[in-house]
Amino acid sequence: MVEKIKNDKEESDKMMGKRSEQKLIWGTKWFLDFMMVSGVIVLLTSPFLLRYAGEHYAEMIREHYFLYVTVYLISGVMGLTIVFCLRKMIRTVISQDCFVDENVRELKIMGTAGAVIAVVFLVKELFAFTVAGVVIVIVFFIAALFSFVLAGVFAEAVRCKQENDLTI
Repeated sequence: MVEKIKNDKEESDKMMGKRSEQKLIWGTKWFLDFMMVSGVIVLLTSPFLLRYAGEHYAEMIREHYFLYVTVYLISGVMGLTIVFCLRKMIRTVISQDCFVDENVRELKIMGTAGAVIAVVFLVKELFAFTVAGVVIVIVFFIAALFSFVLAGVFAEAVRCKQENDLTI
């Protein structure tokens, strides 16, 4: 009897873990969808927002307006690329098939996009230095490295999975 109660509790804990995991996955998917839509809106309005910020808040933005617009448009497109790749990857998590070649490709694309953002902001820092810009360079450089390393890990997992599938 005690053994049955223990097994029932373990089963219940597994089910609760699965439910909360599913909620997290679907919440992440919803958040990525929201980021995609809001990111497009911000990207399209960024020239106007930067002009307004330059006129009312930051003299440096007004002085280097075209530099800022260029940097933010390129970074915005790269940021949306990262979100788009994440949205594609979350679909494989939902379908419970994440160790696939497409995810390796998406991670490499995300790494490249992160590196582009780091380089673009590094160039911006040469003409209009800000501490926040340096932080962005460091964060996106580390994110790019992380994406490339994770792509390597996923590639190895895909290879092992394919090898396993052939064995069965």
